[in-house]
Amino acid sequence: MSETHYRKLERMYHDSPVGETIETELTVGDGAATVEVPVKERYHHALSGVHGAVYFKALDDAAFFAANSVVEDVFVLTTDFNLYFERPVSAGTIRAEGELVNENPEQLIAESVAYDDDGNELARGSGTFRKSDVALTPDIGYE
Repeated sequence: MSETHYRKLERMYHDSPVGETIETELTVGDGAATVEVPVKERYHHALSGVHGAVYFKALDDAAFFAANSVVEDVFVLTTDFNLYFERPVSAGTIRAEGELVNENPEQLIAESVAYDDDGNELARGSGTFRKSDVALTPDIGYE
């Protein structure tokens, strides 16, 4: 795959409306992606820990873009995602690292692990992705 493809995926991601709700930074590579989420108090649940939705977003996005990094013509879709919460976090940065672990014509499988600033594992996830019929074009922010 090409660096141009990775940068276009990153721009598409950063220009999406959900980025205004949960602030993240994405870096895409060959079969890999990293999502960093600076923890904000507005992401906390009633016990002052980060809500699980933020963990899910970081882990799904990291796995998703690891999968889409090897597909240059169409957008992939998450068809299944399993999430395992391991420990809470309330400050710092959540760093989710995604990796493509299997690719075949019908599906892609990627895993991701989230860490805190001290390298402690916070959560992990695995997802199944498939190619959609939606072309990667400037119409969807792929430019």
